[in-house]
Amino acid sequence: MKRNGTLTVVCGSMYAGKSEELIRLARRALFAKRKVQVFKPFIDTRYHETMVVTHMGVKHEAVAVRSVADLAAAIEPKTELVCVEEAQFFDRELVDLAVCLTDEGVDVVVAGLDQDFRRRPFGPMPELLIAADEVLKLRAICMKCGEPASHTYRMIDGKPAHWNDPVVLIGATEAYEARCHRCFEIRGAPKKKFRRPKK
Repeated sequence: MKRNGTLTVVCGSMYAGKSEELIRLARRALFAKRKVQVFKPFIDTRYHETMVVTHMGVKHEAVAVRSVADLAAAIEPKTELVCVEEAQFFDRELVDLAVCLTDEGVDVVVAGLDQDFRRRPFGPMPELLIAADEVLKLRAICMKCGEPASHTYRMIDGKPAHWNDPVVLIGATEAYEARCHRCFEIRGAPKKKFRRPKK
């Protein structure tokens, strides 16, 4: 019988270690002499055009693709593990591709931000999380107070970003910080519908 493939989703805020985990899983498979391919979105050129690079400088070779169709076309017949970095930048066809691959017995690992800078679901990540066989949600450390952090805080000229700013803005420490609930800030956010009564 044909083996089942598995879909693993690694998610969390920026600086939580998602890229490091994707690289670890890819290298573990390589040590087992499995055929592995790693992909990243073409727009992510922060550290390198054709490498997955962590914020600490760990690198792994990857293929940069413009679309899910390009990604699918680049998968070689004998590939046993497909890893996708920065999955939030792809469209929802990534979900369909991941499901098709696992149905064909290929293992898939996707890593990405589950929330955008407004703390809203990001790209295809919600559907990938639903389809996943395994979910690993990583947390960073708040860069303001040191508590565990689940949110990606964006700053423009040192000030909190505005709610209506574009969702996609490629950047690193010059534009983003990991923040906890208490330290998260954003300008122009809609009023909260629910508030606890003050004591």
